[in-house]
Amino acid sequence: MASARNPHADSRLPQVLDAAARLFRTRGFEGTSVRDIARAVGMLPGSLYCHFETKESLLVAVYVKGVRQISDAVRLAVDRQADPWDRLEAACVAHLEAILHDDDYAQVVVRVRPSDVPAADRNLIELRNQYESLFEGLVGELPLARGTDRRVLRLMLIGALNGSQTWYRPNGRLNPRAIARRFIALLRQGQEVAA
Repeated sequence: MASARNPHADSRLPQVLDAAARLFRTRGFEGTSVRDIARAVGMLPGSLYCHFETKESLLVAVYVKGVRQISDAVRLAVDRQADPWDRLEAACVAHLEAILHDDDYAQVVVRVRPSDVPAADRNLIELRNQYESLFEGLVGELPLARGTDRRVLRLMLIGALNGSQTWYRPNGRLNPRAIARRFIALLRQGQEVAA
């Protein structure tokens, strides 16, 4: 995985990551240049290469931080629950709160698809898969009807969670917790009917 060249070369590394996350979120990966990121933190474009070999390696670093933030929130929420359905609901709430709030890193993770950046797609897919393995474990714990395709259920749930960013409104009638509860209630209801 591509990484920072010399993370101690400049104390502005956190500012570089923050600026890159903000710009990748607002302008997209293709719409953001190394020059834009350097300008945002008041450094010369060549100085940015002291930290990252390529713009793609900078994107991977932003993804790493975003995935870590979301994963940590999900793990913390899940660890407080014992019941498998409650654990999955807590994970969904934490995921939605992370991606629906105004956080540049989480938005980059959800909005920039690996296929958008072929030079970094393997790294981004690996990071996404590491995160989704949390949900794989949670869905694996559920008491589901025999024959339920757990992989498809997991993919459908994560797709619905991530898709909510297109229709969610901060001042709407449903907050992230209510959305997650409704998603899980629908899944449970489907299992009860199938049982």
